[in-house]
Amino acid sequence: MRKQKQGRKFHREKDQRRALIKSLMREVFIKEKIKTTEGKAKEIRRFVERSITKAKAGDLASVRYLLKYLSSDVAQKVITDIAPRYKMRNGGYTRVIKLPARKTDGSKMAVIELVK
Repeated sequence: MRKQKQGRKFHREKDQRRALIKSLMREVFIKEKIKTTEGKAKEIRRFVERSITKAKAGDLASVRYLLKYLSSDVAQKVITDIAPRYKMRNGGYTRVIKLPARKTDGSKMAVIELVK
């Protein structure tokens, strides 16, 4: 029996999907709170939480993992500013809050933010 692969496709090709995830992750780390569609918020939550967990380790492999998805200045912010906040926390670094649907096309909206 075939099993579905994990992750959402967003009607995009692989490189476009990866660029979308990278840009949303970047915005979450810079602004610490963004408004997007519910599906995108739920999908990038995986990558954001994994990145913070890697940044908590702080070794060379973790830095290289972060640089795969983020620019050097944003990766530096994650390592020096964001990760130390969560030293005593075992996961659950983000929160997705559902909002009313968008009026123009009816898309389900949500806010994804880093937990304080």
